[in-house]
Amino acid sequence: MRAVVQRVDGAKVVVAGETVGEITGEGLCVLVGVTHDDTPEKAAQLARKLWSVRVLEDEKSCSDVDAPLLVISQFTLYGDARKGRRPTWNAAAPGPVAEPLVDEVVAQLRKLGARVETGRFGADMRVSLTNHGPFTVLVEV
Repeated sequence: MRAVVQRVDGAKVVVAGETVGEITGEGLCVLVGVTHDDTPEKAAQLARKLWSVRVLEDEKSCSDVDAPLLVISQFTLYGDARKGRRPTWNAAAPGPVAEPLVDEVVAQLRKLGARVETGRFGADMRVSLTNHGPFTVLVEV
């Protein structure tokens, strides 16, 4: 699993004009990509990392300050544009494999005590955020 993690001062996801997920104040906006060999155990590992990674102000984690997370599925994190002009998505897991694993990341975060908002899997989403820093890291498990 792969996640692009951005420290934000607020973020939201809109689908067809409707806000489906939103966090306000300090938190993390997390784009999650799933590949073919990912497992529920990797989803739990990613959730633990997201909850405890110290990337917020003053080297705090979401667990330290009860900061919210906005988790959004993004298959394009496994895109490959090394050849030609058009990326391939061969490394991205198909929806029936990926969706339950993204849901598992969210479930595990909530089990840890996190406040989590989400996008809508497979939808045409509009993501807005204020990146604080800017601060963006790649997390892989």
